[in-house]
Amino acid sequence: MEIRIGKQDGKTAVLISFDTDAEKFESAYERNKFFNELHGRKQVIIKENKRYEYRREGLLDEVPHLKVANSVFIIMQEHMRMMQEFFGEWEDKVMFRSFPVLLSPSEFKEMEQNSEGKEVDIE
Repeated sequence: MEIRIGKQDGKTAVLISFDTDAEKFESAYERNKFFNELHGRKQVIIKENKRYEYRREGLLDEVPHLKVANSVFIIMQEHMRMMQEFFGEWEDKVMFRSFPVLLSPSEFKEMEQNSEGKEVDIE
């Protein structure tokens, strides 16, 4: 992502940054539950010498977003309430902040087209 100065013709989105406090989680299982609920996970089951893989969806599978870093992503403003509710459930263990950001029309369109919630990295 580049920083642009001057007249902007982009659209406003929301950058979300979060940090977990590992000491406040009761166990590694609970911390993993947070990440699985947010990002989803791949489940692998091996039964009778056969391998079955399943995708267990997380919240970000439903929300179009642009990945900035491991704990930083950008969403459209319309999905902010959903994110606030999710992070509100974890507020004693996870600190999150949100910032309005201006995306170029092409970045915003890329995120809108990401209707399946698939992760799109910003270069």
